[in-house]
Amino acid sequence: MKKIFYIPGLISALVIPFLFWYYINPYIDETNYNVMDIGLSSKLDKNKSNVSSTFEPLRNWKYKQISIEPGKAKENSDFYVSELKKLDQNNIKNSGIEFILNDKNTYGDFASLLNDMAVAKHETYAYDLEKTGHFFATTNYKDPHAVEEKTECLLCNDTIIYDEDPSMRESILRREFYNTFFENTSKLPKQGYYILFGFLFFLNISMLSIRERFQLQ
Repeated sequence: MKKIFYIPGLISALVIPFLFWYYINPYIDETNYNVMDIGLSSKLDKNKSNVSSTFEPLRNWKYKQISIEPGKAKENSDFYVSELKKLDQNNIKNSGIEFILNDKNTYGDFASLLNDMAVAKHETYAYDLEKTGHFFATTNYKDPHAVEEKTECLLCNDTIIYDEDPSMRESILRREFYNTFFENTSKLPKQGYYILFGFLFFLNISMLSIRERFQLQ
């Protein structure tokens, strides 16, 4: 077998990655980016038709107010987490914590509060972007006297049978499948024939080129 070396291709494979790294390396920002995702409450419509999906029904709850000192939220993170845990333990209906933010607070303060929610495993909170700009942690009240309803298991004691439909596989092997295929092909517009012919033409050239380069001697 005759060995064929494609010199321009080898040069490109070795030189281009090096040039790319050399010229792009000074512009690479090595900063680690993190993304936070928070759902905002809907804005109240003028006719108040969407009031149930806004923060309005929770606005008049009894909240314990905690002022967030600008740039100090991360330092006081342990205190905020402890307050959130107390909120869940007390389990008082229609209550929560109002974290007061102002224009001097930083993005890091807001991010730290979100992180505190995750640490305390407190999943019910809202950011009142529409009016106060404060961050609210609401009580996920659980009725201690509630009786858990038992639902009937619809799939219990059932037998599940897997049945494979061979109709599709058999239809491919039948002559009718190919007749339908060519009938639909005949309905293609002229542009479709140009694309199909071009594809087959270049495929043929590629196969001949491969054959000439790698044929056995």
